[in-house]
Amino acid sequence: MPEAASAPAVRAAIGDSEFDRDTAVTRRAPGVYDAGLSAGWTIINAVNGGYLLAVLGRALADALPHPDPFTISAHYLTASRPGPAVVRTEVVRTGRTLSTGQASLFQREEDGAEVERIRVLASYGDLDALPDDVRTTAEPPALPPLEQCFGAEDGPAPVEGSSAIADRLMLKLDPATLGWALGAPSGKGEMRAWFGLADGRDPDPLSLLLAVDALPPTAFELGLKGWVPTVELTVHVRCRPAPGPLRVSITTRNLAGGFLEEDAEVWDGADRLVAQSRQLARVRLG
Repeated sequence: MPEAASAPAVRAAIGDSEFDRDTAVTRRAPGVYDAGLSAGWTIINAVNGGYLLAVLGRALADALPHPDPFTISAHYLTASRPGPAVVRTEVVRTGRTLSTGQASLFQREEDGAEVERIRVLASYGDLDALPDDVRTTAEPPALPPLEQCFGAEDGPAPVEGSSAIADRLMLKLDPATLGWALGAPSGKGEMRAWFGLADGRDPDPLSLLLAVDALPPTAFELGLKGWVPTVELTVHVRCRPAPGPLRVSITTRNLAGGFLEEDAEVWDGADRLVAQSRQLARVRLG
C-alpha cells in the first residue's frame, strides 16, 4: 500500500499524538470526567462530530469494564464549542463479553447555565477476543493510489474558515468525487478518500470514530453548499485496524425535507472492513 507522500519523518505513537492529547479526559469523580475541546478540530466554529464522539468514547472506555467500542450512537443536541466540557457517564449493564453505558457532554453558556451538547449510548467489548470468521459481500472502495488523490493543500477549503481540522488530518480525496470543488458536482452523493492523522499516528478503534465523520459532506457532490450539521450518528467498529492509511467511502441515496443520510465504510490496509456508520444530517437548501 502506498504511504502518504507528506508523511512526517517521525510518526506519533498511539497514546502520544495530538489526537490522544485533545481527546483526553480526566476523571473528577466516579463516572464524571473533565475534558477540553480543542479548537483544532473545528469546522467553522463548531467542533467536529467525530472528534466529539472520540472524546465521549474515551470516557466510556474508562467507565466500562471492556476496552473497545463495538457500537456507539450519538444524538447531537446543540453545537459544541472549543473550551472546557464535562462528560457524565452511567453504566447501564455489564456482561461477560459486552458492557453498555451512556454518556453526555455538557458545556456552560456565557450566563453560566449548563447545556447538554451530545448524548450517546454505547456497547463495549474486546475486539481482540472476536473470532476470526468473516463472511461478507462488501468490497473495498476502488480508490486511485494515494499520490493521485488530492488534499486540502491542493485547493480552497470546502467551507470558509474550515481549515482547522484539515491541518490535523491526512486526507486525500478521490478525484472522481471532487466535482464540487471544480464547480461541477456529479449529483451522485459520493465521497471517497484516503484517511490518516497528520502526525502519522496509526489508527485504533477510537480514531475510527473520527474517520467516519472526517470527509467533506456528500451534500457537496449533490450541489449543496455550507455547513451540514449531524443530527444523529451511529458507528459500528468491526475489528482493530491494521497500521497505515485507511480508505473511507461515504454515500447518500436520499435527501428529503432538508435531511440526508450518510452511510460510511472504513477499510484498512489488510482489506478489512473495520468500521461502518450511518448518520442523519441537516442541509441548507436553496
